[in-house]
Amino acid sequence: MNKVIVKGICVVTLVLANFLCQAEQAQTPPPVLKTYVLDPTHTYVLWHIDHFGFSKPSGKWMAEGTIGFDKDQLKNSNVSATINTSDISTGITRLDDHIKSKDFMDVVQFPKATFVSTSVESSDNQTAKVNGTLTLHGVSKPITLDVIINKVEPSPISQKQTIGFYAFTKLRRSDFGINAYLPGLSDQVDIEIQGEATLKE
Repeated sequence: MNKVIVKGICVVTLVLANFLCQAEQAQTPPPVLKTYVLDPTHTYVLWHIDHFGFSKPSGKWMAEGTIGFDKDQLKNSNVSATINTSDISTGITRLDDHIKSKDFMDVVQFPKATFVSTSVESSDNQTAKVNGTLTLHGVSKPITLDVIINKVEPSPISQKQTIGFYAFTKLRRSDFGINAYLPGLSDQVDIEIQGEATLKE
């Protein structure tokens, strides 16, 4: 076949493919995201850690932030959350003070911890893997939260549209430069998150 003809066919094919791609993109509607605000009185990060094999003490922080939520396509959603590290609550004042110290959270130097999502994976709109960046103790690392959507409907108290969810993951505290009492006090920290978020007006 003549080289000129072949070249012409290739050019036409590329132009047609580009046109079809642009047409498909034009027909795909942008994600419909609604902003929900985390309820700081019903959203908390709970942790458990092995204490020299004797017990698994726990504590929690309340959390604040926002969720960009697409209930029909969870993969389009996003989340940004913050905790004040000095607000640790274990129910034991002396333990709270120790966790706030330079041995662990060093809350004077690192008063906040943040999580910002980078992508969401979901196939059923009831569960999701939320990938993101956790910044803790001055160190930023990628983590993944396994999330279960409990309910999306108006709250019987506020009458506002509300999302209820549960999430969990595991962290290595040494990844964030928190090394005190290793390995007796375990490196692995189990994280559970309970949350509610209300549609922003």
